[in-house]
Amino acid sequence: MLRVECEEHGNTLAVQLQGRFVANFAEDAMATLTRFKNSPNITVDLSDITFVDEAGESVLLWMRTLGANFIAEQSYALSICERLHLPLVDKSARFTGCREN
Repeated sequence: MLRVECEEHGNTLAVQLQGRFVANFAEDAMATLTRFKNSPNITVDLSDITFVDEAGESVLLWMRTLGANFIAEQSYALSICERLHLPLVDKSARFTGCREN
């Protein structure tokens, strides 16, 4: 199961992913993100991700092409970011929660 929470803060879209970022869940998350077309800056918090499969990795790489920056505060998420060369932001950028508009 995957939970995707999104919130727009000015010109930044904050996205928090929680759970398993796999197959159809990852594709659904991508569809959700395409609805937020007016946010030039994207910050994706992967701190609560428990597993990422090949489809999830593809979506993370797609997010990177959009210019997304990533937050990873645990070892699994950090290893995903390192392996996929996802740009990290510092911990002070972590948001406390968000809701889809």
